[in-house]
This record gives sequence, C-alpha cells and structure tokens, in this order.
Amino acid sequence: MLAFIIRRVGQSLLVLLIVGLVAFSMFNFVGDPIDNMLGQERTAEDIARLREQLGLDRSFFVQYFRFLQEALQGNFGVSYRQGRPVTDILLERAPATLELAAVSGVLAILFGIALGVFTAIRRDGIWAHAIMSASLIGVSLPTFLIGILLIYVFSVELGWLPSFGRGDVVTVGGWKTGFLTESGLKALILPSITLGLYQMTLIMRLVRSEMLEVLRQDYIRFARARGLRDRAVNFRHALKNTMVPVITVIGLQLGAIIAFAIITETVFQWPGVGLLFINAIQFVDIPVMAAYLMLISVMFVGINLAVDILYFFIDPRLRADRTGGH
Repeated sequence: MLAFIIRRVGQSLLVLLIVGLVAFSMFNFVGDPIDNMLGQERTAEDIARLREQLGLDRSFFVQYFRFLQEALQGNFGVSYRQGRPVTDILLERAPATLELAAVSGVLAILFGIALGVFTAIRRDGIWAHAIMSASLIGVSLPTFLIGILLIYVFSVELGWLPSFGRGDVVTVGGWKTGFLTESGLKALILPSITLGLYQMTLIMRLVRSEMLEVLRQDYIRFARARGLRDRAVNFRHALKNTMVPVITVIGLQLGAIIAFAIITETVFQWPGVGLLFINAIQFVDIPVMAAYLMLISVMFVGINLAVDILYFFIDPRLRADRTGGH
C-alpha cells in the first residue's frame, strides 16, 4: 500500500512539473506585458529597467525555476496589472469560485446518481425516457449558451433571480461567503445550475449504464430468487457495485468543475478566479496566469490522487492484485 501511494505521489509531482513547464512556455505567445504597463511615452531605458525589475531579461528556464521555487513557498509574485501580491488576489477570489464549485458539484452528484438509478430501474417508463431525452440538452448545448438561456428566462422574462454578480456577502473568519445572505443564495442558483448541468448529465448516464450492466449479473438474479425485496437488491447490491467506476468519474468531474468555471464566471460576471484569469489574459498578467494554471493543476492532480487511493480501498480486486503480485 505504501509503495502504491509513493508511486502515485511521484507520478503526480512529475505531471505538475510538465504541466507547469507547458503552461509557462505558452506565455511567450500571449504578448508582452511591458506594452500594457508602460505608456506611450516610454523609452528604451524604461523598458530595459522594468524588464530587469520583473526578471523578464533572464532566460526562460531561469524564470521557470525561479517561479517554481517561489511557488513552493506560496509566493506567486506581483500582479503586473494590480501591483499586488498574486497570493493575496487569489485568496480574495478563491471563496467565490470554491462556493460555486461546491454547490455545482453537490447538485451534479446528488441529482446525477438519483436520476441515473431511477432511469435504470424504470428504464421502460415514460418518465425515464423523458429524463433521458432532456439530458441531451446538458450534453449537447455549450455551457455559455445554457447560461444565457437561464438568464433570459429567469432574470429577464420572469425577474426571479439576478443575472450577474455574487450578491451580498458576509465575512466569517476571514472567509467571504454568500451562503448567509438571501441575495447571495439567489445569485448562486443560475451559475451553479449552468456549471453543474453537464457534469450531472454525464454522471446520470454513467450511473444508468453501469446500473443496467450490474442488474444483468447472475448474483442479482440469485438475490431476487432468494426473495429479497427490490429495494434491497437495487440499493444494497446493485448500486454498491455500480459506484466503483462512478467514483473515478466523479472525482475527475469535480476538478473539471473548478477548471471550467471560467466560462460560467464570465457569463455571470462571477467574481472568482476564473474571471480573474480571463482579465489576466487581456492584460498579459503573467504571474496571475501562471498561478491560476498551477493552482488548477494541483487541484486536478490532488483529486485524481485521492480518487486512486480511494479506489484502492473500495475495489477489493486491486488489493488482491497487489497482494498477489507482491
């Protein structure tokens, strides 16, 4: 078990280094930040002096390894646009994105599993066919279009929910949350549905297909032949074995929710790190872009590592293979 964890951690660190190298190399093609930081009256001496101050006169690999050394200490440099430490900016924006991702993830998991089980058990029913047909919307339509449609219906036509912003927030222990205000909760509804709809339909379809496969197994027939109730067969035996592959997909989708929050935050002008990243691209704010991509990479790799370890505990076949191989 220890060797398995050490190997996975080593692979995760290697992935982070590669992702960081690729992301950092892409910044050479997004423009020169000096053009946005200095005015039209700049001179060659001003440009050279600012490049030296920012460390842009050094080679690519020197800049990259310097960035890694500082990042390990929690220092991502100073924003070219705002002139403030990037770490402070991320800490201000992170609560908005994390709350949005948390609500979207919970909705996607709960409704995805519930609807997947329902459509598998009642696969020939009218409601099951209607749900499967409606799920095509979440799979087919792009996220930004779903957000625009929700804004048009519930904000423009009905006037029930706000179309942009986070609403009122309160500070609890240094954390700015919108969970404790009415406007904050209302502001969460539309963006969380927009962000979580694709993940919900994906989880629902996966649960349904896995559930149908499990229900055809011999041990399920044997359980029914023993006289067990349908609820016990469906939830105690079938659903338990269905969740083994589903957990892996759920873990990856949780990372995808945070990474793909960029589109949702842009549509709803949600003040999170995704919108911060979009603004950073426009102003060629390299420290902010680098910090954001590294943060997303760490989340993806961390979630994937946690899922691998959890999968090892849930699936007894993996433990048997490791024991037999040893």
